[in-house]
Amino acid sequence: MTEERSHLRVQGEPPARTGAARLLAPLIDAHRLPRGPYTVAAALLRHLVPPALERSAELVAAHDIEILAAAPELAGLVPAGRVTIEAGLSDEERILVPAPRRTLRLANGLAEFVRDVVPPGRAIAVCNGDAADPTDTELLDVMMRRIPPATLAITVYSGGPEPAPDTRDADELWAVVDRCMREGFLHAVTELGERGMARTEPGSARWWRFAQRTATALGGLGRTDEAREVWDRVRQDSQDPAMHAAAAYGTAMLDARHPDPARRDLTRARAWINQAIAISTLLPDPAERAFKLGFDRNGLALIELRHGRLGAALSLVESAIELAGELGERHPVHRMVLLANRAQLLAALGHTKEALEDYGAAIRIDPAFPDYYLERGNLLFRLGRHEEALADFERAMRAGPPLPEAHYNRAELCTVRGDVDAALDDLGRVIELDPGYLDAYINRAGLLAALDRDAEARADVDAGLALAPGNPHLLTVLGQLETSAGRYDAAAAALNLAVDRAPALASAWGNRGVLRYAMGDLEGSVADLTRAIDLQPQPDLYANRAVALRALGRHPEADADDHHATHLP
Repeated sequence: MTEERSHLRVQGEPPARTGAARLLAPLIDAHRLPRGPYTVAAALLRHLVPPALERSAELVAAHDIEILAAAPELAGLVPAGRVTIEAGLSDEERILVPAPRRTLRLANGLAEFVRDVVPPGRAIAVCNGDAADPTDTELLDVMMRRIPPATLAITVYSGGPEPAPDTRDADELWAVVDRCMREGFLHAVTELGERGMARTEPGSARWWRFAQRTATALGGLGRTDEAREVWDRVRQDSQDPAMHAAAAYGTAMLDARHPDPARRDLTRARAWINQAIAISTLLPDPAERAFKLGFDRNGLALIELRHGRLGAALSLVESAIELAGELGERHPVHRMVLLANRAQLLAALGHTKEALEDYGAAIRIDPAFPDYYLERGNLLFRLGRHEEALADFERAMRAGPPLPEAHYNRAELCTVRGDVDAALDDLGRVIELDPGYLDAYINRAGLLAALDRDAEARADVDAGLALAPGNPHLLTVLGQLETSAGRYDAAAAALNLAVDRAPALASAWGNRGVLRYAMGDLEGSVADLTRAIDLQPQPDLYANRAVALRALGRHPEADADDHHATHLP
């Protein structure tokens, strides 16, 4: 009889002996204090990577970014094959802050590596799960979701032994904080950065480095009030103009980029960014002045964009690009970001040829950076240049760890091209990588409903509504499914709510028009289908309205709709 295995989460400390399970490695202590992020990951990788290199060096190379991010001590074994330009730049030239979702990408890549190399039937036991760094917590969640227990059974104990007291000095802390910032381990930056600020003289250059990283990480995590407090401490403890300019810029971006659009304060953001620009204009060093002034003007461009003033935003970005020309070969990432920002604005203004040229120039600066492949691919997709868009989406996929957005974009392209099976495969991959990716559920539910795979579509609708109750797109698919099943009252309830929540959603009106026809309300059907056509003309809407019009005896109008249904692209 085969022993049934499962992943376990256990409250309390691990037992003295962990039983008869075939442990892959000794008990792993996940406590974040000894080494910080990816303590669990590093312990696993130190055990798995050396034999994996002997069996399949190609597999290790395919996960080089994830392995080296989690376990930099393996750099002597694992060559870094995919390296962005930032790796060779000075501290002041590294201006990009990885998004918080980067750690989910790393976790998925690491989980796939572990799944593919671990000998089947093994187990790991982890203690101090409650004290783990968020990177390890996320990794364990992903591994328990994506690795079958028959391959690797995972047991996580909440408690464990207390670690030794933290005795890091400021220099050691800075090395860890700097690495965590570069890799996007933002939670660790906030915790360790505060510790570094406490161990350095307020207002000093060393203190400033901790303060700047801490405030930036807090802002990146959406903890805007805490970030504002750190910027206020900079203003309180420093008389350095460059620090004040940076603090003013950072505070402005908290208001301009607040994750809740309702809490953005663009008036206050403009006041802070104008202060940053005023100070940067007075900096004595020409190179520092050109860089910081261009950086600040780019921030003001974002505020203009939020106001809908695209022309003003474009002028500011172009002035920043002109200033960047004074920096010679220095600050290539700054130039790359400015070119990509100008490309976004040019595309929004309809200057697509120039936008594609700027995207190309940005990509040439750092071909290993995936984001601009996605942006250029989206523009090419909108222009109908599908093969080029596909190539960019796939370049983004190859550039780094698993990227749900690239698969989502490719799914949209496949849908437009009629390759529904490929679209479903990509949407499945998106949901596998990120079960919280709402739009993937919406699109897959719609595709499945169109294929009459109603049970699968309903499962996606339910999963999506659990994430976003009342989402009008999902309610529309739900109404479509209930109509197909003959449950007209339930269909009406869903579609009425969808129309109320999203009056501009053509598919909600169109599906309610189909429902009203099925219920015998021909006039109501024509009215809803007409509204859907006004919002978004589609062949199927004209065809459905033609049926309702013909049932009403309005044959000339029905014939006209049939013509539209046949000839509309």
